[in-house]
Amino acid sequence: MMCGIAGSGKTTFAQALEGMGCRRLSIDEEIWRTYGRFGVDYPEDEYPILQASAEKILREQLVEMLQTGTKAVIDFSFWKSQTRADYRELVHRNGHHCQIVFLKVPENVLRERLVNRASRRDANAAFPITDDLLQRYIQGFEPPSGQDAWTVE
Repeated sequence: MMCGIAGSGKTTFAQALEGMGCRRLSIDEEIWRTYGRFGVDYPEDEYPILQASAEKILREQLVEMLQTGTKAVIDFSFWKSQTRADYRELVHRNGHHCQIVFLKVPENVLRERLVNRASRRDANAAFPITDDLLQRYIQGFEPPSGQDAWTVE
């Protein structure tokens, strides 16, 4: 389970794990594939609804993967501790162990990466992260701790 604020490198890290045989589940890419481009193929205010729908699809895929023994990396932000706990329980209930990989990145690095990412318009850069939005992400983020969390700085 990847964990971190926008721009922390979750997708890059998850793609590396994908190259080692894991199947990557990306909520950003599922939204792009299923619904199209933010603000172009659907109105911006529909994003939370589409995000919930995409997450449901990916949870179902995750359960199938767990039942067949397929290695998975979940490329979500997991910014809320309760969401992490829910997924951890889902994985354990299906007889597996999960590892949280928390990418802890300084704010100035996040900001620099997000500026660079803003020039792209793809599934993993669907909408610009403004300074205001980044501050809300930082303030609302609940860092993981405990045995199931590896922190990468």
